[in-house]
Amino acid sequence: MKNTVRSLFLDAADVARLVAVIGPEAAIVDLAAQVRLAFARWADFDKSARLASHSARGVIELMPVSDGSQYAFKYVNGHPRNAQHGMPTVMACGLLAEVETGFPLMLADLTLATALRTAATSALAARAMARPGAATMALIGNGAQAEFQVLAFHAMLGVREIAAYDIDPAATARLMRNLAAVPGLAIRRADSVEAALAGADIVSTVTADKTRATILTPDMVRPGMHLNAVGGDCPGKTELHADILRRARIVVEYAPQTRIEGEIQQLPADAPVTELWQVLAGHAPGRAAADEVTVFDSVGFALEDYAALRWLYAAAQAHRAGTAVELVAMPPDPRNLYGWMLAQANGGDAGRPMPRPAAVA
Repeated sequence: MKNTVRSLFLDAADVARLVAVIGPEAAIVDLAAQVRLAFARWADFDKSARLASHSARGVIELMPVSDGSQYAFKYVNGHPRNAQHGMPTVMACGLLAEVETGFPLMLADLTLATALRTAATSALAARAMARPGAATMALIGNGAQAEFQVLAFHAMLGVREIAAYDIDPAATARLMRNLAAVPGLAIRRADSVEAALAGADIVSTVTADKTRATILTPDMVRPGMHLNAVGGDCPGKTELHADILRRARIVVEYAPQTRIEGEIQQLPADAPVTELWQVLAGHAPGRAAADEVTVFDSVGFALEDYAALRWLYAAAQAHRAGTAVELVAMPPDPRNLYGWMLAQANGGDAGRPMPRPAAVA
């Protein structure tokens, strides 16, 4: 690696413009393909549960993963009360680096990309777990993730009807307003969880409160439903009654992490679950019978962020997005960091070009 290489920086506006140019539904479909490719190489990755720092108000997490060629990590928070202060519940940024030298290829906002990859992974799992022809979905929780979930299931499964419920009617109104122009999609407001579930083939729970909640109880769940449980994603935070889990086929992203953070934290440590990569590879079924209840216990896993960062890096190159920055010191003589510091104080070498970055396979 030459010492004239700069890192690519994508701020939040860069990512937003990039997704807008590509189109949110197209971006979700593209990203889902990258997530699937990453899960297909499951054995290639050095994996670990994320490192979490919990507080009374929320959690801050680091999510690393590497395939021996590239290293990725995401910084992300989860603070349900942030909306009271005009801040997002979830904020994230991430870094993609090459393993051979440790050089950071890209630093990017991942707040929007996290919403995209969460929705893409939900729909990817549902394609393998929901009953064929599923066309109706109940969406419980209409916060910042809601539009992306709807677009993912519409684009990837052909879901046409959404029954949306939130304890805040304004959230549902926003969702309906934002997606009013999507062709072939109908969203109706439900007055309760029970009303939203009536006739639903798929149920997505995307609530935010950091509490052991019971959004769904066994009497609400009909045979054949697929439950996409997204909101329970840290210790002490759940959405489903434990009896639902005891009777369902459960698929998770990475069992060591989900047993700590997911819905299955309510079950014994040896409760049987299947990992998503096994289903996508055809090693295990996502559904064994039409009347079976299936649960995708989604907490988010670093492999999805690896896929999102690689997708962003490639898309940014293709659309010439972002800015070349000297994210780390790159003195002409690597042993003369002190001399480089003095040179910067006197004007430095600001004219260094950024060579074309290596393509992301």
